[in-house]
Amino acid sequence: MENQNCIECGEPVKGRSDKKFCNDYCRNAYNNNINKENKNLIRNINNRLRKNLNILSELNTSGKTKITRTKLIDYNFDFNHFTSIYTTKTGNVYHYVYNQGYLKLENDYYLLIKRE
Repeated sequence: MENQNCIECGEPVKGRSDKKFCNDYCRNAYNNNINKENKNLIRNINNRLRKNLNILSELNTSGKTKITRTKLIDYNFDFNHFTSIYTTKTGNVYHYVYNQGYLKLENDYYLLIKRE
């Protein structure tokens, strides 16, 4: 058997010939470093979506509410993050953050709705 070194820390690896890491800590550290950028991006987007959902849920207690754009901005709502878009036959475009949606109306008003 050829002496191999851990690909994370460089220490000698004992055991099977195809083993790459000296222990679980090095294996986990190596894999976490590989996926760090993607995990941070996904975590940040999920946090933003969660915050948007909480804002819509807090402002839309009745299931259907009319509100100003300024009020949404005051709550730090981010219009760039949503989970889906639904266009009606009449051309109305609803943006959804999971089950909470909003529709742009005239004069900077928005209709908030909850999808059941």
